[in-house]
Amino acid sequence: MRGLILGCVLAAMPVAAVAQACGGSFNGFVSQLKAEAVAKGHAQGTVNAFFQNVRQDPKVLKADRSQGVFKKGFTEFARAVISAGRLNKGRANAQKYASVFRQAQSQYGIPPGVLLAFWALETDYGSFQGNFNTLNALVTLSHDCRRPQLFRPQVFAALELHERGGFNPATTTGAWAGEIGMVQMLPEDIIRHGVDADGNGRVDLKTSPPDALLSGAKMLRSFGWQPGQPWLQEVTVPADMDWSKTGLTTTLPVGQWAQMGVKPRSGKFQAGGNASVLLPQGRKGPAFVAYPNFRVYFDWNQSFVYVTTAAYFATRLSGAPVFDAGNPEPGLSDGQMKQLQKKLASRGHNVGKIDGILGSGTRAAVQAEQQRLGLPADAWPTRALLNKL
Repeated sequence: MRGLILGCVLAAMPVAAVAQACGGSFNGFVSQLKAEAVAKGHAQGTVNAFFQNVRQDPKVLKADRSQGVFKKGFTEFARAVISAGRLNKGRANAQKYASVFRQAQSQYGIPPGVLLAFWALETDYGSFQGNFNTLNALVTLSHDCRRPQLFRPQVFAALELHERGGFNPATTTGAWAGEIGMVQMLPEDIIRHGVDADGNGRVDLKTSPPDALLSGAKMLRSFGWQPGQPWLQEVTVPADMDWSKTGLTTTLPVGQWAQMGVKPRSGKFQAGGNASVLLPQGRKGPAFVAYPNFRVYFDWNQSFVYVTTAAYFATRLSGAPVFDAGNPEPGLSDGQMKQLQKKLASRGHNVGKIDGILGSGTRAAVQAEQQRLGLPADAWPTRALLNKL
């Protein structure tokens, strides 16, 4: 699932380079990649062998265009992916690899629940890591002109891994977006953050849980994770709250939220911390406070629904109760969401692609229009808002 993401892992390419870095004949594009690899200092023979059997993969493009799973609301998505079996298996793995999780926490500050949740959601604890040829996937997405600046650097990172003995262009497989291993890391991530935790002399993210977990922990720490700090906590909110203050755009001291009537559903607030109040399905649905560490999740995946689910799953694996789903107002169908996005875009809001997904841009636009129209500004799109627009 990290294929959605990726914005954090790569530096932007110069505009002129991006303009010439996609489209056209696929064979011609591969020739261009080979020439660039040689210009970067890689041996011609190695480059020729690396790209010898690369092929365009239409299934990769199909997967990239059809990420409908993220059109589900938080409650529906969370209930679909957080099963009793996954929770039980997570707890079993926490015991089985207790020493690895202790090392991850002591060395990088990442709690076991956080790593377990990613391990579960990315590959079901390593049981399904994807069967796409990784080189074909990376070159196909680099050639495609939708996000070439995202994937082209990964091709050269894969070549570097190949030269180190950690990538076979013919046999290395993974997710459709080029991620490899149990926690789905891209080639550049592996180069920067790969850890040989089992001490066998190589970083193996596909078959070594210690390597995968420690590498994932190192990467999360590099994203800015603050050791010893919380990330997400379920709360109750008062019925007369100023809903315009909810969402990730507003961060206030936890004490100020408490004065407004926001209360932890279990446990206590972190004293002196700052947080945002999240209402994934509006004021009548579940509610959470999101601490600074929550934002680190967006460096792993940019889907709001995925991130909130992963963060909540981590709290469950850390002992939190099942969230209160509440009774949210019915959401919009796919067609209605696209219609809403078109209306919002026509009013000058930046909602990104008209895709029916309630992403951050659409949420911000919904909240702004709710305020303008005198509706409860909880960023949850309803038929009432659509009708008023």
